[in-house]
Amino acid sequence: MKKCVLILADGMRPDALRACGHPFAEEMPARSVCAMGAQTVMPSVTLPCHVSLFQSVPPTRHGVTTNTFVPNPDPVDGLFEVVRRAGRSCGLFYNWGELRDLARPSTLTHIGFLSGDRYGYEAANERVTKLSLDCLRADAPDFLFLYLGWPDAAGHKSGWMGEEYLRAVRGSWDCIEAVCRAVPEDYLVVVTADHGGHDRSHGTEMPEDMTIPILFWNASLVPHALEEASILDIAPTIAAWMEIPVPDEVPWEGRALSL
Repeated sequence: MKKCVLILADGMRPDALRACGHPFAEEMPARSVCAMGAQTVMPSVTLPCHVSLFQSVPPTRHGVTTNTFVPNPDPVDGLFEVVRRAGRSCGLFYNWGELRDLARPSTLTHIGFLSGDRYGYEAANERVTKLSLDCLRADAPDFLFLYLGWPDAAGHKSGWMGEEYLRAVRGSWDCIEAVCRAVPEDYLVVVTADHGGHDRSHGTEMPEDMTIPILFWNASLVPHALEEASILDIAPTIAAWMEIPVPDEVPWEGRALSL
């Protein structure tokens, strides 16, 4: 039975993978099916981008346009709901509290939260990764989402592509590598970002804000580059990998990418 771990490093630009100097950040793209020029949605803001990733519809459809969650009167089943509806188990591990509404409570088997604001995002990254690894080893959930908030926090504080930001990306890749080295062969590992950034901000249509990496890593895949991809394609691609049908009434707009 195929499983998946999705790891998102908030605010991680594609050009930061090489610039951060982490060996695994250079190794993984060469061993993956990857889209280094994938596009996110507008507004290129954290919560709208996450909701679009999981529900595979743009903000004009799900209605979340700021970092404050707004319930949709016509809610879309997202990836968590589709996986759970298929009888599979889900885990959510994160360190930014606004993501608490990504999954309906009834869909989650495992959950872990460490506040980046309270502990600092460097420490919270490490601790939430450890929680994820403990869960993977003990319970092997079918789908697990790990959110790493440090790069975005560093970008807002000191500027995208600056020294502190690249240190945060490098530290996030320590977490990513730890998960990749630990998961069994039946897991697909997906690494991505919600948006990029410029100066000390994001949210515009600038390429620096809109361009994200998406990497699909599993020993069975033949590495190749994807010419076009969107953040909306991630949920359909994961569902296809896990061989979970998406019900016809679920209005996802993304497509399953060819792995």
